[in-house]
Amino acid sequence: MDNIFMKRVYEPFEEVDGFRILIDRLWPRGISKDAAKLSYWFKDLAPSNELRKWFCHKPELFEEFRNRYLEELRSDEQKREYIRQIFEMTAQGTVTLLYGAKDPVYNHARVLMEELNRLVGVD
Repeated sequence: MDNIFMKRVYEPFEEVDGFRILIDRLWPRGISKDAAKLSYWFKDLAPSNELRKWFCHKPELFEEFRNRYLEELRSDEQKREYIRQIFEMTAQGTVTLLYGAKDPVYNHARVLMEELNRLVGVD
């Protein structure tokens, strides 16, 4: 996907970000709504509270977290609707998915991007 990107919400706003969508369930600490410059906040696209709390950003739990979150993305109708909306926005331009996690590898944004790539047939 050439026009869906992800970055930490703490990184500076850039015009090329296009639609800026926060994909975290909780508001990120230390950033104002003005500074975030969001287009949307899809908090229900994030992992469920139960899964988020279970994972607690522990790398050793990531593979199981990944599997559970993929299951949520594929079975939860609200999450599927948000994914449809993201794809609709890509027809209008760039979409940047914003997350607050410190770890750029072991986080739900990576799993979401993996699922988006799968849905469009990109490996």
